[in-house]
Amino acid sequence: MQHAVGAPLPPPHVPRGGPWTDQAPHTGQPGPLPGQPPVPPPGVGSAPVPGPAGWTGPAPRHAPGPPARETTGHVQLPPGGPVPLPAPPAEPGTGTATLAVLLIGPAGAGKTTVAKLWAGRRRVPTAHVSLDDVREWVCSGFADPQTGWNDHSEAQYRLARRTCGFAARNFLANGISCILDDAVFPDRPVVGLGGWKRHVGPGLLPVVLLPGLEVVLERNAARSGNRRLSDEEVARIHGRMAGWYGSGLPIIDNSTYDVETTARVLDDVLARSIASPPAW
Repeated sequence: MQHAVGAPLPPPHVPRGGPWTDQAPHTGQPGPLPGQPPVPPPGVGSAPVPGPAGWTGPAPRHAPGPPARETTGHVQLPPGGPVPLPAPPAEPGTGTATLAVLLIGPAGAGKTTVAKLWAGRRRVPTAHVSLDDVREWVCSGFADPQTGWNDHSEAQYRLARRTCGFAARNFLANGISCILDDAVFPDRPVVGLGGWKRHVGPGLLPVVLLPGLEVVLERNAARSGNRRLSDEEVARIHGRMAGWYGSGLPIIDNSTYDVETTARVLDDVLARSIASPPAW
């Protein structure tokens, strides 16, 4: 069939019978059905649009809710309170008692070695916290006691002791015993036992480890780094530790004991301290 030149051609996309009525122009979305109101685009309006039976329009948009809680493996721990006195064990030694211990002694007395062995040999969970280790967590600006005791070194000592106290209380609150070690002087109660009692609690059991001067000098000579002190400083510290005699605290002279024997003696001494706590 031929058309005259200039005559308009029918739109090729419009079939005979007129355009489709269920296709919205330009959007590709369904158009209104006969006898129904126009369908709004998705996301417009706050209520479902009525339609034929069993049909509704797009669901309304809702305000965003709180984000889902992240799962990171975090475990809520009970708060650590002042450590009370443990109950007397029902067997020789400390048995399975949960307790906090403070092992006191001069440099070279073997505190850290004995404390670590005693903690590792117990049949119940027991942690060891050394104040010297905690002090050395400070890398830049560490106040080395070898350079002299001053306000800076005392402030770091107090901070380390408070950190150790918090750790001991949290361990005890979760059923884990704790032994701490520190060179506490009897003539300095402010930075000595009084501070430990404030940070840990009245249930802390102090024990003094005090071998002879010759033994301390020999052990100190085997040290390295900032843990090794001069012989003069070791002798001075050892002399000040002698003030613990007559204090009422239990004292272990481990001059002739090896580490294992000292750990066994320490356990026996602690068992007696539980049954009859020292006055301090």
